[in-house]
Amino acid sequence: MPVRIQTEDFDIGREIAALRAANTKVGAVASFIGTVRDVNDGNAVATLTLEHYPGMTEKALEDIVAEARSRWRIIDATVIHRVGELKPLDQIVLVVVVGEHRGDAFAACEFLMDYLKTRAPFWKKEQTPEGSRWVDARGSDDIAAERWVKPKQDVA
Repeated sequence: MPVRIQTEDFDIGREIAALRAANTKVGAVASFIGTVRDVNDGNAVATLTLEHYPGMTEKALEDIVAEARSRWRIIDATVIHRVGELKPLDQIVLVVVVGEHRGDAFAACEFLMDYLKTRAPFWKKEQTPEGSRWVDARGSDDIAAERWVKPKQDVA
């Protein structure tokens, strides 16, 4: 269950190969790669700077990977999230999930990405021609994450 926060780029092929290495039970690999766009909300973006709290962020990501493992039958997962200053086209995040079957791998991968977009402790600042601005959460990301909320059990 590798979880890494890093400034350096990652090699997608190497990460996938490492996750599924010599495991003959792996029948499915689902992945997501997020990249920096050059436009956000209609404004040009020169750079995107991501900040986090070391230690707290890794723990939060480890907890959500554990949650994914408890919900779906997956073999393993990798989450790599970059921090620091990034430029358009740079890779930001990699989520890879391996499982015996595609349904569980796809669902767990999507769950992990929805969590990263809505609840992971990262802060994003864009540099635009008008100056720098913090990036607000998107309502559409919150709506996507709502489908993963488990209903509360009534206690009698």
